[in-house]
Amino acid sequence: MVDSTGGPASRRQRWWTLPVVSAAQLLVVLDGTIVNIALPSAQQALGMSDASRQWVVTAYALAFGGLLLIGGRISGAVGHRRAFAVGLAGFAAASALGGIAASPAVLFAARALQGVFAAALAPAGLSLLTTTFTEPRERGRAFGVFAAVGAAGSAVGLVVGGLLTEYADWRWCLHINVPVAALALAGTVFVPRDRPGAPGRGRLDVAGALLSAAGFAAVVYAFNEAESLGWTAPRVLGLLGGGVLLLGAFVAVETRSAHPLLPMRVLLHRGRGGAITAIALMFVAMFGFYLFMSYYTQTVLGYTPVQAGLTLIVNAVATLLGSTFLAGRLHGRVSPAALIVPGLVAAAAGMLVLTRLTPQSTDVLPLYLVPALVLTGLGLGCVMSPTASLATAGVRPQDVGAASAAYNAAQQLGAALGTALLNTVATSAAAAHLASAERPTPTAASVHGYTTALTVAFCILLAAACLTAPLTVRRAQRGTPDPDTHAEPGALTSVTSAQSPRG
Repeated sequence: MVDSTGGPASRRQRWWTLPVVSAAQLLVVLDGTIVNIALPSAQQALGMSDASRQWVVTAYALAFGGLLLIGGRISGAVGHRRAFAVGLAGFAAASALGGIAASPAVLFAARALQGVFAAALAPAGLSLLTTTFTEPRERGRAFGVFAAVGAAGSAVGLVVGGLLTEYADWRWCLHINVPVAALALAGTVFVPRDRPGAPGRGRLDVAGALLSAAGFAAVVYAFNEAESLGWTAPRVLGLLGGGVLLLGAFVAVETRSAHPLLPMRVLLHRGRGGAITAIALMFVAMFGFYLFMSYYTQTVLGYTPVQAGLTLIVNAVATLLGSTFLAGRLHGRVSPAALIVPGLVAAAAGMLVLTRLTPQSTDVLPLYLVPALVLTGLGLGCVMSPTASLATAGVRPQDVGAASAAYNAAQQLGAALGTALLNTVATSAAAAHLASAERPTPTAASVHGYTTALTVAFCILLAAACLTAPLTVRRAQRGTPDPDTHAEPGALTSVTSAQSPRG
């Protein structure tokens, strides 16, 4: 076996990469939700206004989503292990700063810094897995665990955030990152070094960097604002239009740049495009699902925040089983479509179960919540593992960082869009129910809003299955070269249909 340095590598050293990268992935995903639970306490402690409190969440999302492509480019330029270590150290420092913040401005700045370093950390971590695990069976296991940690991170964040806020202090929702990051940083000494000559060369595409950062930030901010202002608000429409124009200009610049931030060949690969489409639509549906599970269990069933978070542990366990025992073991033995499409359909079935809820439903936990949490968890696990592998397989060594960043950016955009879109659908449906029902009640209106939004999520997942199935199946004609690898003998490929899709 040869490791990423090109020399003999011990099995133990290579497998150290998995827990180290998984710990970093947990930090990045967990911080997207853990602070939500602590926000009311932080607002009261620091004297934040209702109008400004959203920036605790938005500052992280904007910096993370806006800088992901730049982070992927930096990872490819300086080396994935080095970028990973810098990202961990910076993330820990920003978390410590946020934990001791004495004013809202300091907390906002710390959250933005967390997003900056997360934008370097996430693509570097996925790139390390891609370059370290190239043997099909090991790759399936590694990506299965990585996907399980990433998928369960949001649910774990809600649980940990609730426990820390209730039994310790809201500041520990930030301080907790420091020891986890320190342990992961210490573990990087066991991670195989980057291959000599692997880092990309050439100057940074400044125009592309500015356009991508501004475009992604505008779109993510528009999604966040739409949740409270509505999709027809002038600010939302202006941000969306400006973001789309900026991203269009970014694509035009990248097609002409000698050293593009995101080479278009990365996105034009058929299988990779299918993987990115599948994970983006999956996150649109799932982040709306998590939002409504939190609302429904607390506002309708009367659960405490901790109880609501613990309910989602069922989903986290199911995700772990789906990504490791199903997707991980079948990796390389079946085509990606044989995992991705059933995963999307299983998640859709989970959404469909919840659309049958009514205010008079009895035995809600065993008859509705548990089946829905299990089905969506299994589906998410079966989708995340093969899409993460497929999105980074078969790429040129200098493009691994860009492919990893594109995959992470798809998740971020999907999560932001899903939260805003489905929350808007639920709010509008609830208002319409109150206006039209003969005997309207707030509870009945809320449940109607949730089921309507989950019906939309169900349709999104079915559409995702139909869209991605043709893109992730084997190529009918053998020998058709992939557009980004046929001229690159050094491309990171693997002898399995999951890494070399044919269509």
